[in-house]
Amino acid sequence: MRVVVIGAGVVGVTTAYELARDGHEVVVIERGEAPGRETSWGNAGLIAPGHSYTWASPKAPAMLVKSLVSKDQALRFTPRLEFELYRWSLLFLRNCTAERARTNTLRKLALCTYSQGRLHELTAETGVAYDLISKGLLYCYRDRESFDAGVAHMGILQDAGRTMQVLDTDAVIALEPALAGARSLVAGAILCPDDESGDCSAFTAGVAEQLATRGVEFRYSTTAHAIVESSGRVQHVETSRGPVEGDAYVLCAGPWAAKLARGVGLRLPVYPIKGYSVTVPVIDAAAAPDVGGVDENKLVAWARFGDRIRLTSTAEFAGYDTTHEPSDFTVMLDTAKLLFGDACDWSQPTYWAGLRPMTPEGTPIIGAARQPNMWLNVGHGHMGWTMSCGSARLFADMFAGRATDIDVTGLTLASR
Repeated sequence: MRVVVIGAGVVGVTTAYELARDGHEVVVIERGEAPGRETSWGNAGLIAPGHSYTWASPKAPAMLVKSLVSKDQALRFTPRLEFELYRWSLLFLRNCTAERARTNTLRKLALCTYSQGRLHELTAETGVAYDLISKGLLYCYRDRESFDAGVAHMGILQDAGRTMQVLDTDAVIALEPALAGARSLVAGAILCPDDESGDCSAFTAGVAEQLATRGVEFRYSTTAHAIVESSGRVQHVETSRGPVEGDAYVLCAGPWAAKLARGVGLRLPVYPIKGYSVTVPVIDAAAAPDVGGVDENKLVAWARFGDRIRLTSTAEFAGYDTTHEPSDFTVMLDTAKLLFGDACDWSQPTYWAGLRPMTPEGTPIIGAARQPNMWLNVGHGHMGWTMSCGSARLFADMFAGRATDIDVTGLTLASR
């Protein structure tokens, strides 16, 4: 079967990989000039089932309200004259109950854990390199009160089978000596020893390169303008370089998926949530961290990619705007300077802002759409890197009519 995949981010490329592996002829449409150059480009790099908590929690509404007057909130709401923003935000608020937060977190954890295993299999199959570090991830706390609250909160993941360890300050620094100079800022940490980090864009590019040698066709610099439907079926994708036809069509277009889907009468609950990252060069390899993690009080994440450190923070409800200015990265850089001292050249930052394709629940939408030849693998939010390989395998199994390896309740359009 000839399958057209719309989008060559990490989700689109891994979806193409699984379809090609099943013997299909695959064409990938990508508006960028190369794979993984948008949402997959500047993400945190954390492969983190141990941080599967949903953003829609009982604490989220207060954070969004505070963000209207204080820009130091991890969740920010920027009012705009845009109906979809308010529609999506109301759905998000509906999921901010304790019961729904627990359900969505456990669904995320199941998918993330499954996906990490599939990532290892895919890496073994392809040999793709992406600065993988498998030393666990540290979720650090600055004071005893927040540390105790974090330990209590981790029970939901631990009870569901995720290995998690509570470390005091000495144990944290023994594991990650780069934090020795910031001892006073580390009251303790939760270590998820099975979590990892790696460069998502390097992985995406490596897999795409291999797929191209295996006959998968990539059409870069090709923007999908519309999905054209006739008699209840998709007929073709209208692009900046003409129509692209296939037997089946898979929407993996990240934050732009909802706009394309509306053209065929499908209202997907996917909205772009803006995130920020800054990447700095390492100048003292011995002093730079190897173990990735999160400063849970500042909600700043870090990961090492060879001779670079990636810092990420913030979730801003701001539409499709990706503009940024140096002041947007001040908290990230100030946090990292305190934690890691002179390990990096802080005067050489590379700034980036991108859009996470979020659903209100925090779980993606995988599987069949309304049209019999249209399919979905969208809405992976801030954990697309962690969820990508598992989502692609689940999609391929659904596409082929096979039983899936894990329960997909809450992950399909029909079960939401």
